[in-house]
Amino acid sequence: MSGKFITIEGVEGVGKSTHVNFVCQCVHDAGHEVIKTREPGGTPAAERIRDLLLDTGGERIPDQAELLLMFAARALHLENRIRPELDKGVWVVCDRFTDASYAYQGGGRGMDHQEIATLENAVQDGLLPDLTLLLDAPIDVALARAKKRNAGNDDRFECEREEFFERVRSVYLARAAEDPGRVAVVDASGTLEQVQTEIRQVLRDRLKVVS
Repeated sequence: MSGKFITIEGVEGVGKSTHVNFVCQCVHDAGHEVIKTREPGGTPAAERIRDLLLDTGGERIPDQAELLLMFAARALHLENRIRPELDKGVWVVCDRFTDASYAYQGGGRGMDHQEIATLENAVQDGLLPDLTLLLDAPIDVALARAKKRNAGNDDRFECEREEFFERVRSVYLARAAEDPGRVAVVDASGTLEQVQTEIRQVLRDRLKVVS
């Protein structure tokens, strides 16, 4: 028996944390055992890499080092948490996964997508999410929400300029267009009720999760 793997993607301010919890509740209510996790992170060692990646002080992290650290954390996460849970039949809901590497390091940083694909193939060995929910909103809307939420406590990525996030969003939407069978774009600019109604419908249509 294998569980289902659901990932939630999007730029800062689209409500990923809130909607990860909602998806987990829908899956649980449908009678499936479910865990939530996040990237970078998800295991003790991967969380230490996360702290390094998000820290705004200390040594500068070059773009290639950032990408390699992301995949190092992902390798730990997959081997020590995601795969074991899926193998037990548990559903896994993850706040960000490899689409974020293409969007942030590929789009935001301008890194070669083929380099990212090489690391993806080496680390994931073919594992892809069963469903990816891309929470999408105009960048000005998303960043205004993030600024209000953070109250000046931005991490290393949140300190980037608006142009960075426009490139990130562009890559996210391009990947959704390339793989519509896996990636469902959800309009995250509406009210909480509107967004969650749309998410619930996607879960019904794609994975037969009825809540």
